[in-house]
Amino acid sequence: MSEFDDQTPLLPLARIEELRALLHRANRFYYVEADPIMSDTEFDRLLAELARLEEAHPEAHDPDSPTSRVGGEPVSGFETVSHARRMMSIDNTYSMEDVRAWHERVVKALGDDAPVYVCEPKIDGVAINLRFDQGRLVAAVTRGDGEQGDLVTSNVRAMESVPLVLAEDPPAVLEVRGEIYMPDASFERVNADRETRGEQLFANARNSTAGTLKSLDPAVVRARGLRFCAHGRGEVVGLEDVPTYSEFVGRIRAFGLAVSNRTMVCTTIDEVLQCIETFGAERGEVGFATDGMVVRVDSFAAQDTLGETAKAPRWCIAFKYPAEQAVTRLLKVDWQVGKGGTLTPRATMEPVFVAGTTVKHATMHNIEEIRRKDIRLGDRVVIEKAGEIIPQIVEPVVAERTGDEQPIEPPATCLECAGVVEQEGPKLYCTNPECAGQFRERLKWFVGRGQMDIDGFGEKLVDQLLDAGLVSHFADLFRLNRDDLLALERMGETSADNLLAALDEARGRGLARVLAGLGIRHIGTSASKILAGAFADADALLAAEEVELEALPDFGAITAKALHDYLASDSARSTFSLLAEVGVSLESERGGVVDESSVFSGQVVVITGTLEGFKRSELSERLETLGAKVTGSVSAKTTLLIAGEKAGSKRAKAESLGVEIWDEPRLLEELSRLQG
Repeated sequence: MSEFDDQTPLLPLARIEELRALLHRANRFYYVEADPIMSDTEFDRLLAELARLEEAHPEAHDPDSPTSRVGGEPVSGFETVSHARRMMSIDNTYSMEDVRAWHERVVKALGDDAPVYVCEPKIDGVAINLRFDQGRLVAAVTRGDGEQGDLVTSNVRAMESVPLVLAEDPPAVLEVRGEIYMPDASFERVNADRETRGEQLFANARNSTAGTLKSLDPAVVRARGLRFCAHGRGEVVGLEDVPTYSEFVGRIRAFGLAVSNRTMVCTTIDEVLQCIETFGAERGEVGFATDGMVVRVDSFAAQDTLGETAKAPRWCIAFKYPAEQAVTRLLKVDWQVGKGGTLTPRATMEPVFVAGTTVKHATMHNIEEIRRKDIRLGDRVVIEKAGEIIPQIVEPVVAERTGDEQPIEPPATCLECAGVVEQEGPKLYCTNPECAGQFRERLKWFVGRGQMDIDGFGEKLVDQLLDAGLVSHFADLFRLNRDDLLALERMGETSADNLLAALDEARGRGLARVLAGLGIRHIGTSASKILAGAFADADALLAAEEVELEALPDFGAITAKALHDYLASDSARSTFSLLAEVGVSLESERGGVVDESSVFSGQVVVITGTLEGFKRSELSERLETLGAKVTGSVSAKTTLLIAGEKAGSKRAKAESLGVEIWDEPRLLEELSRLQG
């Protein structure tokens, strides 16, 4: 029996509370104290026990339970909200002399008060503001432009490193600023997974973190193991007795928030410079990407005296470390095909030790970057780690050329499918949407909610179907039968029947959804709706001239040409023909006509808050068929806001701009009038 099992049987509700307290404590010791009290296996076992008990006892529901991180539903988008206090950037410097000069300015401004400084490693991640009201996490907002950011609370709640409820006796309002980042081990795992799928690798951990945090599915965030580290404050009500940053860090750590374990208080500028130098030699050992050392004045009163410029505080500066470089030889270049058809060059080099690890591969970005730097096969090249993780080739060592080096030529055809490769801007693309190197990810996109919305078709099922050889084309999904599905691992009769019903329903989604799902370059959801509004069916679209496409709203010459080239290809005609054969509707739900007589015609509409009778995506499509343009944010161009429950900042902004606002009953009334 584990030491964490109950020794004396408890009533279910008591056991639920015990497990919640234990798991919250385990998270704190793992992420804050760096002193785990149980193994990952033990944690998962107790979490599963808690989930079973909560399912059996819904009366014990608690939105802050550890299990709430697991079951977050995907969201349709992120709302933009205002910060209570502006999130500023920090001025950077790359020399010790500049740090001394900054110190002299601080001393001059403070007069007789000798400054005390705090040094902390600068994590290379994504800045975030977490707001706790009465100790409960209520909002997580990205920095954005400093005034406004994206509300990503659902994703941050999925991160085990962020407490949902603070410990001790937290203040009434506590906003902590910090960094969300991806540890090296997690980053390497994510990129290894992307490589096996043929997807373009993330350039560094910061890019991976940013992409993960903007995922619409919290489950993706949880799976990738993001971490949080606090390094500042926003709006705070109730900690007026804390006079310094170093004391603030101690207090929030006691609340259960992760802070740096390398925070150093320095009483002289020489101690600051020594701290910068010492960490510079050790930062390869911390296990996550860092790019500098932040130095700040410790006293909050002194910070207020020093003030700020238009973009950055005067009481803080960031010393940036130079990237470590090494020289090796370029042996070959492979071209990897990503989900969108992008061909990305990947260098293979003689192994070389740099920034703490031995590397033999490097990113080369794109063909124009190769040409601009004049990199050749056989060159001795200078490499450095971008963001301390992914090596990149900085330049060739021209002086060491022997004359045997060869120019790097891009492929004329895709190495996966032999499809035509075209260059657009600096990048190369495979133009075949059914390229085997792309198809797995394209199929996952095709079945998704914003596209064909085939209920029950998650990523694992798509992988199973492809690995079993049951699907090699979009149309093959609609040829699946009950026996095909029952042959798959862990597929029951009820699930198989539900999937077949979902496929049958998806057949009637219409032209806009099909176009959005195919992954045609430059053609996303908005462009697909425009096309479905302009052409009655796929045949009319296939017959369209390039000039007709370019004349469409929000279509430029590049988009029109790329689409026209695709529509003229054999693969496009085959795709539409095969989909039609299996009964997929290729007709526009609008029949090419928008109802210009409705009250919504010409309106620029924003939808916000929770609506009981509508899914937001379905309501958007319906309003667009009635002539409206639906956008995501309130601006001077907005003419109508549809506000459900908990409308938030968008309603406040609409009111300030004098925008007309409808609640859900008014919306239903207008829609009923149109139907009647």
